[in-house]
Amino acid sequence: MPTRSPLRGGRRRASATAVLGLAVALTTVVGCTPPQGSPAASESPSAAVEMSTPDATPTPTPAAEPTATPTPDALPLSGVVVVVDPGHQLGNRNFPREITTAVDAGNGATKDCNTTGTATDDDVPEATVTWEVSEIVVARLRERGAEVVLTRESNSDEEWGPCIDVRGSLANDRADLLLSIHADGAPAQAHGFHVLLPEEGSDHYDESLRLGQGVLAALDGAGIDRATYVAGAMRASDDYATLNHSAKPAVIVELGNMRHDGDAELLTGPDGQVAYAEALAVAVETFVAGATG
Repeated sequence: MPTRSPLRGGRRRASATAVLGLAVALTTVVGCTPPQGSPAASESPSAAVEMSTPDATPTPTPAAEPTATPTPDALPLSGVVVVVDPGHQLGNRNFPREITTAVDAGNGATKDCNTTGTATDDDVPEATVTWEVSEIVVARLRERGAEVVLTRESNSDEEWGPCIDVRGSLANDRADLLLSIHADGAPAQAHGFHVLLPEEGSDHYDESLRLGQGVLAALDGAGIDRATYVAGAMRASDDYATLNHSAKPAVIVELGNMRHDGDAELLTGPDGQVAYAEALAVAVETFVAGATG
Protein backbone atom coordinates (compact mmCIF):
# COMPACT_ATOMS: atom_id res chain seq x y z
CA MET A 1 0.00 0.00 0.00
CA PRO A 2 1.42 3.39 -0.85
CA THR A 3 2.36 5.58 2.12
CA ARG A 4 0.61 8.94 2.35
CA SER A 5 3.03 11.79 2.11
CA PRO A 6 3.15 13.98 5.24
CA LEU A 7 3.58 16.98 2.96
CA ARG A 8 0.42 16.13 1.07
CA GLY A 9 -1.61 15.76 4.28
CA GLY A 10 -0.24 19.05 5.58
CA ARG A 11 -1.43 20.79 2.49
CA ARG A 12 -4.96 19.46 2.98
CA ARG A 13 -5.11 20.70 6.57
CA ALA A 14 -3.82 24.13 5.52
CA SER A 15 -6.47 24.34 2.79
CA ALA A 16 -9.24 23.42 5.19
CA THR A 17 -8.13 26.09 7.64
CA ALA A 18 -8.05 28.68 4.88
CA VAL A 19 -11.60 27.78 3.74
CA LEU A 20 -12.91 28.01 7.31
CA GLY A 21 -11.28 31.41 7.74
CA LEU A 22 -12.92 32.66 4.54
CA ALA A 23 -16.34 31.45 5.71
CA VAL A 24 -15.96 33.25 9.01
CA ALA A 25 -15.07 36.49 7.26
CA LEU A 26 -18.08 36.27 4.96
CA THR A 27 -20.53 35.59 7.79
CA THR A 28 -19.14 38.55 9.70
CA VAL A 29 -19.77 40.85 6.74
CA VAL A 30 -23.42 39.78 6.26
CA GLY A 31 -24.18 39.74 10.01
CA CYS A 32 -24.26 35.98 10.57
CA THR A 33 -22.93 34.39 13.72
CA PRO A 34 -19.89 32.25 13.13
CA PRO A 35 -19.99 28.69 14.35
CA GLN A 36 -19.17 28.20 18.04
CA GLY A 37 -15.67 27.03 18.70
CA SER A 38 -14.28 28.42 15.45
CA PRO A 39 -11.08 30.46 15.64
CA ALA A 40 -12.92 33.53 14.37
CA ALA A 41 -15.37 33.50 17.30
CA SER A 42 -12.69 34.64 19.68
CA GLU A 43 -11.52 37.51 17.48
CA SER A 44 -12.28 41.06 18.62
CA PRO A 45 -15.01 43.10 16.84
CA SER A 46 -12.48 45.60 15.71
CA ALA A 47 -10.54 42.89 13.93
CA ALA A 48 -13.68 41.81 12.10
CA VAL A 49 -14.44 45.37 11.08
CA GLU A 50 -10.96 45.84 9.76
CA MET A 51 -11.32 42.76 7.66
CA SER A 52 -14.68 43.82 6.20
CA THR A 53 -14.23 47.56 5.64
CA PRO A 54 -15.29 48.03 1.98
CA ASP A 55 -13.92 51.52 1.40
CA ALA A 56 -10.31 50.86 2.43
CA THR A 57 -8.19 52.23 -0.41
CA PRO A 58 -5.06 50.18 -1.19
CA THR A 59 -1.86 52.14 -1.42
CA PRO A 60 -0.57 51.91 -5.01
CA THR A 61 2.90 50.49 -5.48
CA PRO A 62 5.05 52.93 -7.45
CA ALA A 63 6.20 51.55 -10.80
CA ALA A 64 9.87 50.75 -11.00
CA GLU A 65 11.77 53.14 -13.20
CA PRO A 66 13.15 51.46 -16.32
CA THR A 67 16.87 50.74 -16.14
CA ALA A 68 18.81 52.25 -19.02
CA THR A 69 20.73 49.65 -21.01
CA PRO A 70 24.35 50.74 -21.28
CA THR A 71 25.53 51.26 -24.84
CA PRO A 72 28.91 49.61 -25.45
CA ASP A 73 31.61 51.83 -26.87
CA ALA A 74 31.95 51.47 -30.63
CA LEU A 75 34.96 49.44 -31.71
CA PRO A 76 37.68 51.64 -33.21
CA LEU A 77 37.43 50.13 -36.69
CA SER A 78 33.66 49.62 -36.88
CA GLY A 79 32.45 50.28 -40.42
CA VAL A 80 35.99 50.24 -41.86
CA VAL A 81 36.84 47.92 -44.76
CA VAL A 82 40.49 46.90 -45.05
CA VAL A 83 42.00 44.94 -47.94
CA VAL A 84 44.85 42.73 -46.70
CA ASP A 85 47.10 41.38 -49.45
CA PRO A 86 49.37 38.50 -48.38
CA GLY A 87 52.10 38.71 -51.03
CA HIS A 88 52.30 35.99 -53.71
CA GLN A 89 50.76 32.50 -53.39
CA LEU A 90 52.53 29.26 -52.51
CA GLY A 91 51.42 27.55 -55.72
CA ASN A 92 52.82 30.27 -57.99
CA ARG A 93 55.99 28.15 -58.37
CA ASN A 94 53.91 25.40 -59.97
CA PHE A 95 52.19 27.64 -62.55
CA PRO A 96 55.00 29.41 -64.45
CA ARG A 97 52.94 30.06 -67.57
CA GLU A 98 50.06 31.63 -65.68
CA ILE A 99 52.12 33.91 -63.48
CA THR A 100 54.30 35.15 -66.35
CA THR A 101 51.30 36.32 -68.35
CA ALA A 102 51.58 40.09 -68.94
CA VAL A 103 49.03 42.32 -67.21
CA ASP A 104 48.48 46.06 -66.98
CA ALA A 105 50.90 47.55 -64.45
CA GLY A 106 48.82 50.70 -64.05
CA ASN A 107 51.63 52.97 -65.25
CA GLY A 108 51.30 52.58 -69.02
CA ALA A 109 53.42 49.45 -69.08
CA THR A 110 52.89 45.75 -68.40
CA LYS A 111 54.35 43.37 -65.84
CA ASP A 112 54.16 39.66 -65.12
CA CYS A 113 50.94 38.62 -63.44
CA ASN A 114 52.83 37.61 -60.29
CA THR A 115 56.07 36.00 -59.08
CA THR A 116 57.05 33.17 -56.77
CA GLY A 117 58.48 35.57 -54.22
CA THR A 118 61.66 34.89 -52.31
CA ALA A 119 62.58 32.45 -49.52
CA THR A 120 64.84 32.08 -46.50
CA ASP A 121 68.09 30.14 -46.77
CA ASP A 122 66.16 27.29 -45.14
CA ASP A 123 63.64 27.44 -48.01
CA VAL A 124 60.71 28.91 -46.10
CA PRO A 125 58.74 30.65 -48.88
CA GLU A 126 57.81 34.31 -48.72
CA ALA A 127 54.23 33.32 -49.56
CA THR A 128 54.04 31.27 -46.36
CA VAL A 129 55.49 34.04 -44.18
CA THR A 130 53.16 36.67 -45.60
CA TRP A 131 50.18 34.36 -45.18
CA GLU A 132 50.96 33.54 -41.55
CA VAL A 133 51.51 37.18 -40.60
CA SER A 134 48.38 38.22 -42.51
CA GLU A 135 46.23 35.70 -40.64
CA ILE A 136 47.17 37.38 -37.36
CA VAL A 137 46.68 40.86 -38.84
CA VAL A 138 43.19 39.87 -40.00
CA ALA A 139 42.30 38.57 -36.53
CA ARG A 140 43.52 41.76 -34.85
CA LEU A 141 41.64 43.99 -37.29
CA ARG A 142 38.42 42.06 -36.85
CA GLU A 143 38.77 42.28 -33.06
CA ARG A 144 38.79 46.06 -33.56
CA GLY A 145 35.58 45.87 -35.62
CA ALA A 146 36.95 46.05 -39.18
CA GLU A 147 35.64 44.15 -42.16
CA VAL A 148 38.62 42.51 -43.87
CA VAL A 149 38.88 41.47 -47.52
CA LEU A 150 41.74 39.08 -48.32
CA THR A 151 43.24 38.97 -51.81
CA ARG A 152 43.72 35.23 -51.40
CA GLU A 153 41.91 32.80 -49.12
CA SER A 154 44.59 30.15 -48.68
CA ASN A 155 48.29 29.33 -48.85
CA SER A 156 48.04 26.43 -51.25
CA ASP A 157 50.51 24.68 -53.52
CA GLU A 158 47.56 23.94 -55.81
CA GLU A 159 46.65 27.57 -56.50
CA TRP A 160 48.24 30.63 -58.09
CA GLY A 161 47.67 34.37 -58.19
CA PRO A 162 45.69 36.48 -58.22
CA CYS A 163 47.53 38.82 -60.57
CA ILE A 164 48.90 42.13 -59.34
CA ASP A 165 46.21 44.18 -61.09
CA VAL A 166 43.45 42.18 -59.38
CA ARG A 167 45.17 42.44 -56.00
CA GLY A 168 45.36 46.19 -56.27
CA SER A 169 41.82 46.82 -57.47
CA LEU A 170 40.01 44.33 -55.22
CA ALA A 171 37.19 46.02 -53.28
CA ASN A 172 38.01 49.44 -54.78
CA ASP A 173 34.29 50.14 -54.67
CA ARG A 174 34.04 49.90 -50.88
CA ALA A 175 37.45 49.51 -49.22
CA ASP A 176 38.99 52.25 -47.09
CA LEU A 177 42.61 51.20 -47.52
CA LEU A 178 44.89 48.44 -48.79
CA LEU A 179 47.74 46.86 -46.82
CA SER A 180 50.01 44.62 -48.92
CA ILE A 181 52.34 42.41 -46.86
CA HIS A 182 55.64 41.17 -48.28
CA ALA A 183 59.19 40.24 -47.29
CA ASP A 184 62.30 41.14 -49.26
CA GLY A 185 65.08 39.10 -50.87
CA ALA A 186 68.00 41.51 -50.54
CA PRO A 187 71.71 40.65 -50.07
CA ALA A 188 72.34 38.75 -46.82
CA GLN A 189 74.09 41.62 -45.04
CA ALA A 190 71.07 43.93 -45.42
CA HIS A 191 68.26 43.78 -42.90
CA GLY A 192 65.21 45.59 -41.57
CA PHE A 193 61.75 46.60 -42.80
CA HIS A 194 60.71 49.30 -45.24
CA VAL A 195 57.52 50.70 -46.76
CA LEU A 196 56.68 51.23 -50.44
CA LEU A 197 54.33 54.01 -51.58
CA PRO A 198 52.60 54.90 -54.84
CA GLU A 199 54.20 57.55 -57.04
CA GLU A 200 54.53 60.95 -55.45
CA GLY A 201 51.80 63.25 -56.77
CA SER A 202 49.41 60.38 -57.57
CA ASP A 203 45.78 60.65 -56.49
CA HIS A 204 46.17 58.90 -53.16
CA TYR A 205 49.80 59.64 -52.44
CA ASP A 206 49.23 61.97 -49.47
CA GLU A 207 46.94 59.56 -47.61
CA SER A 208 49.17 56.62 -48.54
CA LEU A 209 52.12 58.52 -47.11
CA ARG A 210 50.20 59.06 -43.87
CA LEU A 211 49.39 55.34 -43.72
CA GLY A 212 53.03 54.51 -44.44
CA GLN A 213 54.24 56.82 -41.70
CA GLY A 214 51.90 55.05 -39.29
CA VAL A 215 53.41 51.71 -40.31
CA LEU A 216 56.91 53.07 -39.70
CA ALA A 217 55.96 54.38 -36.27
CA ALA A 218 54.18 51.18 -35.22
CA LEU A 219 57.03 48.88 -36.30
CA ASP A 220 59.52 51.22 -34.64
CA GLY A 221 57.44 50.94 -31.48
CA ALA A 222 57.55 47.16 -31.72
CA GLY A 223 61.35 47.31 -31.67
CA ILE A 224 61.80 46.13 -35.25
CA ASP A 225 64.74 47.62 -37.12
CA ARG A 226 64.30 49.86 -40.13
CA ALA A 227 65.97 48.79 -43.36
CA THR A 228 69.68 49.45 -43.55
CA TYR A 229 69.52 49.62 -47.34
CA VAL A 230 66.57 51.96 -48.03
CA ALA A 231 66.94 55.61 -47.06
CA GLY A 232 64.37 56.52 -44.42
CA ALA A 233 62.90 53.01 -44.76
CA MET A 234 60.39 54.42 -47.26
CA ARG A 235 60.33 54.61 -51.03
CA ALA A 236 57.75 55.90 -53.56
CA SER A 237 57.56 54.77 -57.19
CA ASP A 238 55.15 54.17 -60.05
CA ASP A 239 56.63 50.68 -60.45
CA TYR A 240 54.40 49.01 -57.84
CA ALA A 241 51.46 47.72 -59.85
CA THR A 242 49.44 46.65 -56.81
CA LEU A 243 49.52 50.24 -55.52
CA ASN A 244 48.90 51.73 -58.97
CA HIS A 245 45.63 49.83 -59.24
CA SER A 246 44.30 50.82 -55.83
CA ALA A 247 41.79 53.67 -55.78
CA LYS A 248 42.32 54.05 -52.03
CA PRO A 249 45.29 54.76 -49.74
CA ALA A 250 47.65 51.81 -50.12
CA VAL A 251 51.10 50.69 -49.03
CA ILE A 252 53.34 47.67 -49.40
CA VAL A 253 55.35 46.77 -46.32
CA GLU A 254 58.48 44.67 -46.73
CA LEU A 255 58.68 43.21 -43.24
CA GLY A 256 62.33 42.26 -43.44
CA ASN A 257 65.01 40.56 -45.50
CA MET A 258 64.40 36.83 -45.89
CA ARG A 259 68.12 36.34 -46.65
CA HIS A 260 69.28 37.87 -43.39
CA ASP A 261 69.57 35.33 -40.55
CA GLY A 262 68.18 37.63 -37.87
CA ASP A 263 65.30 38.86 -40.03
CA ALA A 264 64.52 35.33 -41.17
CA GLU A 265 64.28 34.14 -37.57
CA LEU A 266 61.91 36.99 -36.72
CA LEU A 267 59.81 36.49 -39.85
CA THR A 268 59.32 32.75 -39.38
CA GLY A 269 59.00 32.58 -35.57
CA PRO A 270 55.62 32.88 -33.82
CA ASP A 271 56.71 35.70 -31.51
CA GLY A 272 58.11 37.74 -34.37
CA GLN A 273 55.02 37.22 -36.50
CA VAL A 274 52.76 38.38 -33.67
CA ALA A 275 54.95 41.47 -33.17
CA TYR A 276 54.70 42.37 -36.87
CA ALA A 277 50.95 41.75 -36.97
CA GLU A 278 50.15 43.72 -33.83
CA ALA A 279 52.13 46.68 -35.14
CA LEU A 280 50.34 46.63 -38.49
CA ALA A 281 46.93 46.52 -36.81
CA VAL A 282 47.93 49.49 -34.64
CA ALA A 283 49.06 51.36 -37.77
CA VAL A 284 45.67 50.84 -39.43
CA GLU A 285 43.83 51.97 -36.31
CA THR A 286 46.02 55.07 -36.05
CA PHE A 287 45.42 55.91 -39.71
CA VAL A 288 41.65 55.58 -39.38
CA ALA A 289 41.61 57.64 -36.17
CA GLY A 290 43.53 60.40 -37.95
CA ALA A 291 41.03 60.42 -40.80
CA THR A 292 38.01 60.70 -38.50
CA GLY A 293 39.49 62.73 -35.65
